[in-house]
Amino acid sequence: MPLEDGDPVRQRGQQVNDEVSRARDPLLQGTPAPDGSRMEAMAEGWEPGPALGDRDMMPREASQQAGRHEEALMAELSELVQKVVKSSSWWERHGVDISILACSFLLLPAGFLCLRSAQAIPFLAGVLTLGVVHHTLTVKGSHLASHNALTESKSWGKVWAIFFIELCSAFTVEQATYNHVKIHHGYTNVIGLGDSSTWKLPFLNRYVYMFIAPLAVPIITPLVALDLLRNVEWKAALRTLCCMFLGLYCHYWLLLHVSGFQSLWSALLCMLLTRSLLAHPYIHVNIFQHIGLPMFAADRKPKRIHLMSLGVLNLPRNALLDWSFGHSLISCHVEHHLFPSLSDNMCLKIKPIVSQYLKQKKLPYNEDTYISRLQLFLQRYEELMVHAPPITELVGIQ
Repeated sequence: MPLEDGDPVRQRGQQVNDEVSRARDPLLQGTPAPDGSRMEAMAEGWEPGPALGDRDMMPREASQQAGRHEEALMAELSELVQKVVKSSSWWERHGVDISILACSFLLLPAGFLCLRSAQAIPFLAGVLTLGVVHHTLTVKGSHLASHNALTESKSWGKVWAIFFIELCSAFTVEQATYNHVKIHHGYTNVIGLGDSSTWKLPFLNRYVYMFIAPLAVPIITPLVALDLLRNVEWKAALRTLCCMFLGLYCHYWLLLHVSGFQSLWSALLCMLLTRSLLAHPYIHVNIFQHIGLPMFAADRKPKRIHLMSLGVLNLPRNALLDWSFGHSLISCHVEHHLFPSLSDNMCLKIKPIVSQYLKQKKLPYNEDTYISRLQLFLQRYEELMVHAPPITELVGIQ
């Protein structure tokens, strides 16, 4: 599960800030929403900030008052959500998602056995089963484990993180949690930090990136993990290497001894096929929900509630993606960024409260369809995925 890589991103972001500041008009603009979508680029009552040279003219009292107002909004929303969480059972908080992961494990024998068949339909059923199971464990399981959303115990949370992120996903826990939880969530849509720029490959054209490159995700993921091991302690690096090898070898061994594959290359090809089955929506979802929305400079980012409501987008519910990726990555991404420690099922439960509250307070609640975002990125690929993003700057509530 390749997540944001901190240091290179930070350096690249600083360069982007310098280029944007010199090249763009002083009056910074937000990013317009595509036609037909239900996205709102700016909250009502907000407007583009003053020219960069006029920052000192903003009254300090007005700025402080706006900050206190934003903090009060977040505190009020948090109180509403906490009431729902406290009134929810363990089954709602953790049980539903644990059951989905457990069911995925139980489907593994059926998937491997189906691959023994010489007939096309059972064989394809095996590929589909193993592909969905793989992404459920590596995307949904790893994502929940990185936020310690599977259990209320920190010790067990660490165990589950190692299992899902390192053993199942062939990645490193320390770098995954740091770059995803600390950087991406802590600085969502902040240039040079959590701006999702590590998903950009400007040297690829739009069709290669959107439709061919995702097939390489199962190969790129462990290679990126090996490179990142230079940044962790040797004990953690050794543990990660052992878990990665064990996970990959077990998959290979099961294909040989349970599914009946006769050659090394046929087994490796099947591994690549099942591990890349949902790689396209995995890449698409990660770019659709942040890139193209307002981006902010690190020293001028708004408070949390406005940062998350402006810079995050929800996609519609989809049975396959909800199961394999989780609600927090699909239809409840705004809720997840506001309350990242909640499980997928709890994000779905608080969704009506969060959406109603943000709309009631005239704050953005970005929603768009998968097809609409795909069309947008194909049409504006260079603007969104190659060039530096425009910086949105907001002033206090008027």
